[in-house]
Amino acid sequence: MKLIVGLGNPGKQYDKTRHNIGFDVIDVLSERLNIPLNQAKLKGVFGTGYVNGEKVFLLKPLTYMNLSGESIRAVMDYFEINDEELVVIYDDLDLPVGKIRLRQKGSAGGHNGIKSTIAHLGTQEFNRIRVGIDRPPNGMKVPDYVLGRFTKEEQEVMDEVAKRCADACEEWFKKPFLQVMNDFNQ
Repeated sequence: MKLIVGLGNPGKQYDKTRHNIGFDVIDVLSERLNIPLNQAKLKGVFGTGYVNGEKVFLLKPLTYMNLSGESIRAVMDYFEINDEELVVIYDDLDLPVGKIRLRQKGSAGGHNGIKSTIAHLGTQEFNRIRVGIDRPPNGMKVPDYVLGRFTKEEQEVMDEVAKRCADACEEWFKKPFLQVMNDFNQ
């Protein structure tokens, strides 16, 4: 089994914001893999399907970013999914716009969705795809920045990045995550 989680905030007002890049990747995967997000329970919306004979779950937690771990833990417990079968996709202020970085473990780096995930999983050792959104301009507060939208030029880059993240997830269906890291880390 594989569980792919995109972090974000539910609601139309958060669509296409910097903080919701994880949701955007899940949307790309849902369309590509023909796995509709048609189940709403366990504090999230998710879909299930099969890829190469392996069961795949796509999840968008509906708990809002800061409580993302609640939904992730609930889905993992309910479907008996192991930590190694999880990848979490989220925005990262410490990477330039459009840069992606795959890792198998690490701290939350100040990201509240990852703090919640680490707290609920009881470990920092889980696969993740960090998507660069860059730092806010001088004088702008981080919450305003991450809940803001990309510029037109940035959005074009991020649409391609969402596809690249989906490519990495699809490669993970065929290869160990460490190999995928080597292929996709730029």
